Order: sequence, then C-alpha cells, then structure tokens
Amino acid sequence: MKKHLLILSVFLFTVMFLAACSQESDTPAAEQDDIGEKLKVVATTTIVGDAVAQVGGDDIDLSVLLPAGTDPHSYTPTPQDVAKVEQADVIFANGAGLEVFLENLIESAGASDKVVHVSEGIDLLTFGSHEHEHEGGDPHTWVDPNNVMVWVTNIEQKLSEADPANASVYAAGAKAYTTELKNLDAWIREQVAQIPVADRKLVTDHVLFGYFAEEYGFEQVGALIPGYSTLAEPSAKELAEIEDAIRELGVKAVFVGNTVNPVLAQRVANDTGTQLVFVYSGSLSDPDGDAPSYLEYIRYNVSAFVEALK
Repeated sequence: MKKHLLILSVFLFTVMFLAACSQESDTPAAEQDDIGEKLKVVATTTIVGDAVAQVGGDDIDLSVLLPAGTDPHSYTPTPQDVAKVEQADVIFANGAGLEVFLENLIESAGASDKVVHVSEGIDLLTFGSHEHEHEGGDPHTWVDPNNVMVWVTNIEQKLSEADPANASVYAAGAKAYTTELKNLDAWIREQVAQIPVADRKLVTDHVLFGYFAEEYGFEQVGALIPGYSTLAEPSAKELAEIEDAIRELGVKAVFVGNTVNPVLAQRVANDTGTQLVFVYSGSLSDPDGDAPSYLEYIRYNVSAFVEALK
C-alpha cells in the first residue's frame, strides 16, 4: 500500500511541476518582470542601439544587428539576424528609408508589427533640385542631436507601452539622456563659433550632414556620391562639377565617412589640393575606438570640422 501511495505522490508532483512550467513559458513578454525575464529589444544600427540603451538601461535585453563600422545602406542580414528579429519583443530602426535591408528581414521573420521607426515625427529634408532623389527624404537624422531627442521620446513611449512595469525607469533614462543631448547641442554651438562663417562649407562622400548643416549654420556644398546613399555612383561630369565647386569656393577639406571606401575622396582631395579628413558616419566605433557612444561620435566629428575649417 505504501508503495502505491509513493508512486501516486511522485506522479502528482510531476504533473503539477509540468503544468507550472507550461504556465511560465506562456507568460507574455510584457508580464515577465515577476519571473526576472527582460524585454527582448533589437536595434538596427549601433547609433540607434546606443540611444535605446540610454533609455532602457539594464532593464532590457538589447541586441544590435549591424556590427560597428558597417554601412547601413549596404548591409546584408545574416541568418542570426532573422533569429534575433523573430525572438524580439520590440525592434527599433532609424527609418526614413535608411535600412533598405529591413523590409525583407522583417517579412522573413513575420515581425512587421514589432518595428518602431525612431525618426518618426522628424521633418525630413529633401534633396531639393538635385537629380538624384531619395524616396522619403534624408534619412541621416542622427547628425543633429535635436533630432535624437525625438528618437528618445519615441523609444521611451514604446518601451513603456511594451513593459509598463518599468515605465518610470524608462522615463528617468529618457530625461537624463535628453539633458545630455541638450548639453551636447550647446557645446556644438560653442565649437562652431570658432569657424569663420565663410569657411563653414562641407564636402562629404555622400549627402550625410544636411541636418547638422541646417541646424548649425553650415553650407553643404556638395557630395562626391550624388545622393543620400553610398550605393549611388557619380558620373564623370558630376565629379568634375564638385571639383570645380571646391576650387571656386575655397573649400578647405573633404570629409569622408568611416564606413565607405575612401579611394574616390582621396582622388578628389588630390585633384583639388584639399585635405582629406575622416569622420564617423553611419556607425559608432568599437568600444575601444574614438566614438564608442553617440555623444562621443558627435564630439569627434565636430572637433574634426573645427580643426579642418577654422
């Protein structure tokens, strides 16, 4: 009799244990705080990822798709990226047409309802009268910290919606980071004041610093690649025109991003007798590099502009 009771007890314990495990695994992501599971968040670029990290802090499980130093215009997703996107609760993307790879990726993963475009709400610059239009406008919204403040609001709202238990944490992170961005904006204005107004002319590898130029009083004279994407190619006529403009306007430097091949920029710099200056464009650096965070990314680029143009 005792033997039968022992077997029955073990059986009942096993059934109860399996039922408990099943109930735990079915718990929605937004309700996992009681059992210690964090919100699974994916960001597309290192720059987007850094902003998300400043708001979410240690209360989210964050993955970034693009490695440091990768051009977001030309990135090809990996099978690991598909898995990350499938498992994510929220996916933060720059949006505005930057991540051309994202549409197929989220379609493959069935994750279109998870995507948040952090640039939503920003008035996008257009390419004006130039021939090479980019559908949706200029996607490089992050080069102006005032736009990243919009990012922060969008990130906080989505994280709080997905994980209301930690809404106060996300609000505090957003507030603190916005203060840092405002301080960064003030620092940029102080630095730019060192450059004579007549010398605030930017020539870059592709049309990248439009928002920065508009906010801080620069003129974006032109770009070696005629468009918002590094995937475009200039014609011989377009190259000749930009070289003529550099000479006629007395442009002091050609700025080339860290994610593109500098051969073309070096050729133009040599032809026009201007210096070639490297800056960070679509990606942060590795953690031990010069721009491991967005704040340091902006400080590095602004310092490069000032040193070359003052």
